[in-house]
Parts: sequence; C-alpha cells; structure tokens
Amino acid sequence: MRERIRSVIFDWGGVLIEDPAPGLVRYCAQVLNVSKEDFKKAHYKFSEDFQKNLISEDTFWDKISSELDVRKPKVPSLWADAFKAVYIPRKEVFTLAAELQGKGHKTAILSNTELSAMQYFYQLEYDMFDVAVFSCVEGTAKPEKKIFEIALGKLDCTPEQSVFVDDNPEFIKAAKEYGLHAILFENIEKIRNKLTELM
Repeated sequence: MRERIRSVIFDWGGVLIEDPAPGLVRYCAQVLNVSKEDFKKAHYKFSEDFQKNLISEDTFWDKISSELDVRKPKVPSLWADAFKAVYIPRKEVFTLAAELQGKGHKTAILSNTELSAMQYFYQLEYDMFDVAVFSCVEGTAKPEKKIFEIALGKLDCTPEQSVFVDDNPEFIKAAKEYGLHAILFENIEKIRNKLTELM
C-alpha cells in the first residue's frame, strides 16, 4: 500500500517564478558592458561555489571581473539588483502551494540560489511554505542527495511521503533516484493533475 502524500516541495526559479537565469545574464552583462555569451561563460565557472556560499558575492565579482577583464561593479549587491529586476512570480503556483498548505499538507521551497537572492525571498514574506531550504545556507545543492535529505528532515517526511516539483530534468531524475515522487514542471495544469493522481 502506497504511503499517503504529506508534503510537496517546490523549486523556486523556473517553477514558483519565471526562470530568472536569462534575465540575470542580460542584466549583469549590460552593467559590466560585456556580451551575454561572455558573461554566461564566466558566471558558469563560479556559479556553483556562489550558490553554495563557498565564495562571497564580493569574491564572486572579483573573479568575474578578472575573468572578463572589466572593472568590478560598485553597487552593494549587483546580484540582488539583477534578481529583483527580473523577478516574475507565477501567482498560480504560489496559490497552489497555499491551497496544499490549507489542506494540511506540508509545503517547502528547495532552491539552488545565492545569499542575496535568498534574502530577497525572505523580504517578500511568503507565508505558504512551512520549510525553506537554500543551497547557500546548506552548502550543498541539487542534484546532490544531501540537500534532499535536509529538506525531508526539516519536513519530517520520508521520500515516499513527498512530492518534488522542478523544471530541471536532471534534478527530477536525482529526486526519483532518492525515492521521492517527482513531477517535471511544464505548466500548472500538469502539476495539479499529477498531484491529484498521487493524492
């Protein structure tokens, strides 16, 4: 007999909000006066350490500036400025999270994200998530098994009792291998239908 679903875990960028990556690249490239392609390549080299908070934002921009041979940005947090500028919430997904919470399911956000972006999340004061797990706090990131363990530990749920929603097929695969029910985000209708099947 299948265990009852007790929790639903949502990715942030690409599920709860429009994928911010293209906008972040565009915004930062414009400020640094470099091409989007060049910024994207430089960002890729250091993004994982930045998301795990293994390097500070200050160090991140030191490395990016050196890589691109440009002047380091003078603003307190270019990443925060960029993130706020491109932030587009999907209201229908936040509504779904609130509905699930209202029906007694535990809800969580699980995100590979940077400290300055996480701080913006808390400024928005969302109240439809019981648990928030960010790579920059935990020092581990999707698709690593450890970050799923941390999320489930905070939810006090087993993988079999939990559903994970993400727009990245690699992360979906990792969640399934760990034993979670996992749904690849395409649109809100698909998520609602799949959740109905599982619940």
